[in-house]
Order: sequence, then C-alpha cells, then structure tokens
Amino acid sequence: MSVQEIRTKIGDTEKITINLGPIDLGQIDLLVQEGFYSNRTDLIRTAIRNQLASHADVIRQTVTRKSLVLGLQHFSRENLEAVRQSGQTLQIQVLGMASIAGDVTPELALATIESITVLGALHASPAVKAALAGRIR
Repeated sequence: MSVQEIRTKIGDTEKITINLGPIDLGQIDLLVQEGFYSNRTDLIRTAIRNQLASHADVIRQTVTRKSLVLGLQHFSRENLEAVRQSGQTLQIQVLGMASIAGDVTPELALATIESITVLGALHASPAVKAALAGRIR
C-alpha cells in the first residue's frame, strides 16, 4: 500500500499554520489567479505532496528501519485490556495517525502503553494524553 493510498483512506486532516513572506504569498496568488491552482491551499498541498514524493525512498527506508506503522493505528479499550491481561506493554510507533478510543481510561493507557512515538497526529482524550505525557516522544 502506498503513502497516497493511506492518505486517502485516513480521510482525516490536521490544520497547520505557516508564515510566508509577502513575495512568496504574492507568487502563490499569481498562480491561483492564472488558473494553475484553485486556491492557495491547493498549491500548498500540491507542493507538499511533490516534496514527499521526491523523498519517498528515504521515507520508506526510515519507516522500515524504525519499525514504524505506516497509516492509521487505532487502539480500542478491548485491545488495551487484552494487552493488560497478557502482561505485556506496547511501544507504539506510527507514521500517520495513532488513535486511542475515547473510552480508554488514563489508568488503562498507563498500564499498557510503555512509549508512544507518532509522526503525524495522535488522537486521544485530553486525560489520556496528559497521563501519557511522559511517555510521548
């Protein structure tokens, strides 16, 4: 499965803010005005995707080397209870999005998640994020 396929399957987006100088912004507006892009966001997304595509080999090698899960990884309360019953803990490493279900308690998260590294987005309740703060890298 390619990064593009995973990106479209996730369907969730995160908002980021960037600061651009007036010349860069003017050039973007010019390209939008000339019809190359439908709006500023379209140009910025296209530029980011082109940069990611140009570094695809490095990304792929790093994902393999660091044993990252590529895409979306979801942890339900049932998943984490099974981990706790087995006496094991998780070292979560995700490039994309890690999601911890809303019904997971901070106590369950602490008992089952040894460490968590997410390059992308982590979705969890504020209480779970606070409990895991020392384990998030």
